[in-house]
Order: sequence, then structure tokens, then C-alpha cells
Amino acid sequence: MTEYKLNKITILLIYLILALLTFTAYEGVRHNDFAWDDSDYITENTQVKSGINSESVLWAFSALYVSNWHPLTWLSHMLDCQLFGTNAGWHHLTNLLLHVANTLLLFGIFKRMTGAVWRSAFVAAVFALHPLHVESVAWISERKDLLCGFFWMLSIAAYIRYARRTGIGWYILVILAFGLGLMAKPMLVTLPFVLLLLDYWPLRRFQWKGTGDDATTNDTTGIRCQRASLWWLICEKIPLFILMAASAVITFIAQQKGGAMDMLKNLSVDMRIANAVVSYPGYIAKMIYPGGLAIMYPHSYDSLLSWQPITSAILMVVITICIIYLSRQQRPYLAVGWLWYLGTLVPVVGLVQIGAQSMADRYTYLPSIGFSIIVAWGFYELFGKKRYQKAGLAVSAGVVVIALLVGTRMQVKHWRNNLTLFGRAFSVTKGNPVTLNNLGAAFGDIGRHNEAAICYTEALRFDPNHAGIYCNLANSLTLLGKFNQAIGCYRQALELEPGYLKARANLGAVLLEQGEFEEAAGHFRQVLKTEHNNPGIYYNLANALAELGRFDEAIGNYRRAIKLEPAYVAPLNALARVLAANPNPDIRDSVEAIELAERAAKLTSYNDAAVLDTLAAAFASAGQFSKAIETAEKALQSAEAMQKNQLTEQIQNRLLLYKASKPYVEPLPDVVPGEDG
Repeated sequence: MTEYKLNKITILLIYLILALLTFTAYEGVRHNDFAWDDSDYITENTQVKSGINSESVLWAFSALYVSNWHPLTWLSHMLDCQLFGTNAGWHHLTNLLLHVANTLLLFGIFKRMTGAVWRSAFVAAVFALHPLHVESVAWISERKDLLCGFFWMLSIAAYIRYARRTGIGWYILVILAFGLGLMAKPMLVTLPFVLLLLDYWPLRRFQWKGTGDDATTNDTTGIRCQRASLWWLICEKIPLFILMAASAVITFIAQQKGGAMDMLKNLSVDMRIANAVVSYPGYIAKMIYPGGLAIMYPHSYDSLLSWQPITSAILMVVITICIIYLSRQQRPYLAVGWLWYLGTLVPVVGLVQIGAQSMADRYTYLPSIGFSIIVAWGFYELFGKKRYQKAGLAVSAGVVVIALLVGTRMQVKHWRNNLTLFGRAFSVTKGNPVTLNNLGAAFGDIGRHNEAAICYTEALRFDPNHAGIYCNLANSLTLLGKFNQAIGCYRQALELEPGYLKARANLGAVLLEQGEFEEAAGHFRQVLKTEHNNPGIYYNLANALAELGRFDEAIGNYRRAIKLEPAYVAPLNALARVLAANPNPDIRDSVEAIELAERAAKLTSYNDAAVLDTLAAAFASAGQFSKAIETAEKALQSAEAMQKNQLTEQIQNRLLLYKASKPYVEPLPDVVPGEDG
């Protein structure tokens, strides 16, 4: 009995076991939080969090956000947010279900193409359970990998039916699935070349010179495929090549616009080629022994300039020569598996450097299938001919599957949160400023600012010209009350990158707190030259101008902040206070002050002591002292409950004024009004 003729119940059991093994390996993701740039993709992305609506759908198809154009990925995240909100566990479950679907599809298409049920099952099991794929499954932002893989599998499934019947309908489905996959992640661009490999083996569609048959039947699968010349097989894929080219252009524009290709400035062509050459055997080593996996592998510039590229190049040439020689001896799977691995890695191997990593586990999600083909069919040919050999091979395969499952369960735990994720990366990589920077951010997120500052300082030791790390270090020292050091770090960041608006805005905020109102206002104005619609900057500028006694300008900027964000409590409260208690009677407007303060109080459910204090001052300004007293007493209760001692004392003093039928008027600012530079 051939493998293909196994009964349907056995086949269904294989599908079920694959699904159960995958769930067993990854069930821990339901306890994991969002990680790293999940904030850009979900938790801090207002378009995604709003769910699927006309505005968000338009944004998904038009935005080149986070250096990518992948509308299908955005729509997937939007649907999750619409159904589950920002509950990380459910987002992780969606990723897991997609990975299970990809695993089952992979088994199905290889079983259908080759008839080798157990070998196909092994390839699918390795794909499902290999720890290298944890990054693609356990990282919610890498939903694009899973969607890309899903449409990759569907494209091949439709292509098998097309090759069998040469029906235009199935070919249209191939194009449709390919196009949808490109809208999930452009790594799918290599699919047309993989389809050509499958034409060679196992579909055997190549019609070599001198053969007259126009169709061939696979002896094990029973699939009868239409045969054609190599030229025709290439030509039939022209629509796919057109889509591939369009996707490549869009991706290049998106990556360039988003700054993801900035590393091209730091890595020469020679260095990028060297990194690519080293990466190919590097990924193979990780497939064989997946130890020391991390979210970020830094560039090792010393090794790229030494023996590693030469050794790697020699190794790859030797392997390729051996593959070619063995493939000519009726082992076509070797060439297909090897070229699948080499070709599908081309877009991400670093020839066009995207980001700061030298390698990434997620890049192996589809390329690793090629290596698994070589292992499954190669070992079967070597040890699968005799009964006792088959038993040994089955046991060995089982041991491998169990080992991979255990490794994946352990790797999933490292993705629990940012602290465990980057803590793991720090422990297994050296000289990694990106990891140290993100580990610092993880410490900062849980209030451990001393540890955060240490991480940022260490990161600068490896990358002393990174403006972003200086900015992050400045944020931590600010939080530790070390304002002078923070100001110095912000200035260093701006010296390295004058257009770094976040650093400039943060520097302005610290200077504002330190009473350097003139310089702070100058920085806020600089930011607003680019960020015209940032209500927070308008609010901070207004505060600086108010401290300088330029109330007319301050009022104008408070109004701009409120216009941009009508529910922004801080400028509502600040403007109401200026209009209620300004020392210049020409500026005061008690009617508008009451209206603004009422809006702010309503937005804070009448529980914010500072807002209630302002509302009381507005009532007193209008001569409504009974309301002022009643509101001030509520403000006093709230301030006492929150143990805000200074505010409590201030409200008590103002309450005495209201009881004496006197309004509260702010003192004149200490700074003499003048022109800012």
C-alpha cells in the first residue's frame, strides 16, 4: 500500500494531530502581553483601534505607515480590535489559528503533490513546531507573516488544480490569492519562482526537448498535469510577475518614506553582501539547532570584515555543487528544496537593508520549508527502504517533533512581555544597542527608571551617535528628577539630529518645568513648524507664553489646542483659569470661563480637584459666590482625598475669599513681557 492510499480516517487523524501539536506548543501565548512595536500596530494606533469603518478602511489602503503598505494586515488587526478590543490574549489566539491553518494547508498541498503522506506530515510538523517560528506567531505585529503564509499556501493549492486541469478559473484564483498575499506582506514576491520549481518537481510539468507527451501522470498521486516548455511555463506566470513588480515598487517607496532603509547609509554594498552570505548558513545552523534565539541580532562588523564571509561563501558553493550533482541522479527534491530556501530568503537576507538587524527568526517562516523538504525526502531515501529502517526513521522523526515542541513552548515564555523578551535577547547577544534601548524602555514602562537609565547608558557605549537613545535616557533622568542631565541629553540628541521633533518637544517641556520659559517657547515654535496639528505642543507653548505674561498669544494657542482636540481637558481648564482670574481685567471673561470650566468638569466627571477649583474661580469672577463656595468645597474634598496638600491649602485660601464675596485674581507673572527670539 502506497502512502497516498492510506485510508481517509488516517489522513484525518494526521490533520487532527498536527492541529493538537501546534496548539500544545503555542497555548502559552494566551498569557502573553503586547510586545515591542505592537503599540504602532495596535495599542496606540487610533485607526486600528476604531475597528472596521469607512475611514479606517480608506486609511488601511492609503497609508504607508510603519514603512509598509499592507492593507490586509491592517484590516485583520482592525477586525480583532472590533471583536476583542485590546485584549492581547484574543489577538494572540488569532495568530495561533492562522498558524494552525497554514500548517494544515502545507500538509494538504504536499500530500496532494507528492503522495508522500508521512514525509509531508513531517514537513508540516517541523513548520508548525520549529522554535524559529515563534517570533512570527507570538508577536502580534507579525500577523503579516501568518497572513502572507496563508495566501502562499492557498496560491499553491489553486495552482495544483490549475496545473491539473489548465482551467482559467483556477488560474484566476492563483492571481487573486497571490495579490491578497502581497497586500499582507510583500515577501510573497518570490512565489512565481517557487511555482516554477514545483513545475519541475513534484508536478513534473517540464516538457524537455524530444518528449512528445503533452501531459504526465504522477505514479503516486495520480495527478495528471499539463506539460509545457520552460518558456511557456515562464510566460504563463507573467501576470504574477507584473503583480510582483508592482509590489516591489510600492514596498520600496514605503520603506524609503518610513525611514526603514536608513541603515543603507551605514552599511556599504560590500558589507551588505557579506552579511547576506553569512546569513544563509547562519539560518541553516539555527534550523538544525535553534538555540540562543532572540528578537534582535546585531550586526557584527568585525566578523563581516574577517573570515566569516569567505568561509560561508565557500560552504554555500560546495553545498550547491553537491545539490546539483545529486539532483541529476533522480533526486529533484534536492534542487527544489535548496532553491526554495535560497530564493525565498532573497527579499529579506539584507542585500537591501531594512532595519538594524543582521538576521531575524521571522524571515525563516516560509524559506525553512525548502530545507525541510531536503531533510524529509533525503532521510527517507537513505533510511526508508527497509522495514526496520522505516521504524527507526519514524522513531527519530518523533523525537525531533517532540524536541521542537518542547523548544517552542520554552521560547513562547520569552515573549510574555517586553521585559522578558529583551531580557532574553540581552542574555544571548552581545554588543546590542537596540536590545539595550528596548530593555530600558521595558524597565521604564514598569517604573524602574534607574535600571532604564543604566540600559540606555550602556546602549550609548555601543552606539554613541544614536539620537533616539539619548532622548530615551533624557526621559528617564527627567523622571528621576535629574533635570540638568536630562537637558544635556536632549541637547546632545538634537546636535546629532536637529530635526528630531520628539527630543525638541521634550526639551521644551523640561525647560518649561525649570522656568526657562523663553527658550521653551522657542522649541515649541520650532516643533509647530512641522507638526501643525499637535494640540499638546500648542498647549505647552501657551503655558510658556502665559508665564511670560503674553496672555493674548497664550489665549490664541489654548484655543488652537482646543479646536484640534475639543475634549482636551488641560487647555480647557487653563484657558478657563486665564479668563476667570487674569490680573488684567480686559482679558477676563467670566461667561466664557464658566462655559469652558463646565466642559472640563463634565469631561472629568466632576471629580478633578484642579478643574473644580477653576470652575469655582469662574463662578466667583461672575459674582456667583454661592456656586463658587459650593464648587470650591467639592474641590477641597477631592484634593484632600487625593492627598494633594499644596492644592488643598490653595483651595482653602480661595474659599475664604469667596465667603467674603471676593473673586480670586492670579498674581502678576514675575517675568517682564518681551519679544521672544
